[in-house]
Amino acid sequence: MTVYTYSEARQRLAALLEQAAKGAEVRIRRKDGRVFVIKPATPAESPLDVAGVALDVTTDEIVAYVREGQERFALPEQ
Repeated sequence: MTVYTYSEARQRLAALLEQAAKGAEVRIRRKDGRVFVIKPATPAESPLDVAGVALDVTTDEIVAYVREGQERFALPEQ
């Protein structure tokens, strides 16, 4: 782990970002003693982004199943 001063980091920003992208921990120390860590952000993924499943079912069959379910579980008219 290498700690850079703020001035060094400013001069070598591109190189520090490459180091962080490769997994190295990059720390920057300010004059007041605070230390910051640079690391790559993880890409946001949707929880709804799931792989499909091949079922060999046609569109007509799916429509028929949905209609059958609607008929079977239809609410009584009031």
